[in-house]
Amino acid sequence: MKGVFVLAMLVLTALAPNLARADCYGSERYKTCTDHNGNSYTVQKYGNSTQVQGYNYETGNSWSQSTNRVGNSSYTTGYDAEGNSWSQNTRRIGNTTYQDGYDSDGNSYNGTIRNNGSSRTYQGTDSDGNYYHKTCTAYGCY
Repeated sequence: MKGVFVLAMLVLTALAPNLARADCYGSERYKTCTDHNGNSYTVQKYGNSTQVQGYNYETGNSWSQSTNRVGNSSYTTGYDAEGNSWSQNTRRIGNTTYQDGYDSDGNSYNGTIRNNGSSRTYQGTDSDGNYYHKTCTAYGCY
């Protein structure tokens, strides 16, 4: 189940980076952000690498992730709040983004996101082994 959550968060992050509001201070290369619940994270960028360290105020747990970009590919590894590692590889070729990786329980997942003009199609297999396929437009998803 954690894998489904990780994949959903990664997709939401890619689609709507401004859903969660946080006050950030610092520069484009190094900043610290805190949301209205007291959760915080720092972002450090250098070259093609980005490091993020986060802290959950309610649980006291920390998490982290590191992303390296090479051409049209991104390689991300991280640790969840319980210290379990996860990873994701993303490659963009034309109008299609390919993703694969392992969730924090060690289960693999893969999927594609294809932009088709005014619609976007998501399909793949989540880390619980469930196949998914959905197309979204400005009017909703089906």
